[in-house]
Amino acid sequence: VIIILLAVLIIFGPSKLPQMGQALGKAIREFKKAGKELKSEVTDLDDEEENQHKSSKTTANSAKDDKNKEKS
Repeated sequence: VIIILLAVLIIFGPSKLPQMGQALGKAIREFKKAGKELKSEVTDLDDEEENQHKSSKTTANSAKDDKNKEKS
């Protein structure tokens, strides 16, 4: 890691390091933000799918109950 930092310092010089650090920080923030948004979307889709499954199950049980009442 130290060797890489020294190489960057030699190649870009000390005047460019703050700009590079700022750009790297911004890129990391954007990456984390995109990851959080993706996780949120996946969670929302999972919740929606679970709700649809529960709704379908309730409808099926209701139809089954209606059918049993007709037989009685």
